[in-house]
Amino acid sequence: MSNISIIIPILNEENYIKECLNSILESDYPKEFIELLLVDGGSTDKTLLIIKEYQSKYDFIKLLHNKQKIVPISMNIAIKESKGDYIIRLDAHSLYPKNYLSKLIYWHNKLDASNVGAVITTEVKNKNKKSNSIKNILSSKFGVGNSDFRIGVNSPKEVDTVPFGCYKKEVFEKYGLYDERLKRNQDIELNKRIVNNKGKIYLIPDVKCTYFARETFKDLAKNNYANGKWNILTAFYTSSLNSLSIRHFIPLLFVLSLIIPLFGSFIELNIIYITLLSFVSYLTLVIIISFRLKSKENNLLYLISSFFVLHLSYGFGSLVGIMSVIKKMFKGEK
Repeated sequence: MSNISIIIPILNEENYIKECLNSILESDYPKEFIELLLVDGGSTDKTLLIIKEYQSKYDFIKLLHNKQKIVPISMNIAIKESKGDYIIRLDAHSLYPKNYLSKLIYWHNKLDASNVGAVITTEVKNKNKKSNSIKNILSSKFGVGNSDFRIGVNSPKEVDTVPFGCYKKEVFEKYGLYDERLKRNQDIELNKRIVNNKGKIYLIPDVKCTYFARETFKDLAKNNYANGKWNILTAFYTSSLNSLSIRHFIPLLFVLSLIIPLFGSFIELNIIYITLLSFVSYLTLVIIISFRLKSKENNLLYLISSFFVLHLSYGFGSLVGIMSVIKKMFKGEK
């Protein structure tokens, strides 16, 4: 039986951490082979009190600290402290089935992989028509693209990235640690680095974890604004687009199709029709898809609004990312 080190970066997770830890503790993987490393970025809520309660009962739960509050730094701190043969990177906003750990290890050995991961199912903790609408659009191809780890696979599939991966510890010695410059996309960048250097990453079909999404338009916008911004900054810091795909830039193109013609209309008024055409086309498509997603658990207006918040915040984040890169280039930063 292999020793495993589970690593979870945390920051103000009082609403999620209990259920997350309970799901791990209910695992069918023998506890004597588990090391659970929680890396706190300076929580100010009850997160640390909750963890200390668990530590009093389970000696394999360890609490580490990261004053810089950046996820890749937390991951690297824990990797250096870990003693397991395998590193499993989990998220506090998620629940894991009993066979999650054992399945990851089983497929790792069977496929001789560098990293394996499972499909995620998006859910919300507090169910109402607004939160359910957000959940629905985050589970739709039009909302988030056609990522295999969101839509599922029927058999083990070699992919470029997986969420909440299980790595052989030697992977970090061979391909390097997490890039500490990246506040977002650090998992994607690491996985791309592995693949580009002939490592193998697989998405496995027969186990799923549950990820709890943001439940308000404000939180949805904040999260996806940061995602969009860090797509651009990731490309800048790594001097490569390898960690990103076309779908990451579609919201940016949509936002530009609204803004550029709008400014152009000050020179030639008729150019504004491009903005109108782009907006009406998008709105029409959103309405059609929202009607298809509509059910008793959600609301048509909330569905339409959720799509707009998701895509516009993501696109504007990417636009701000471009401006940040230009500013950094003028300053000679890298």
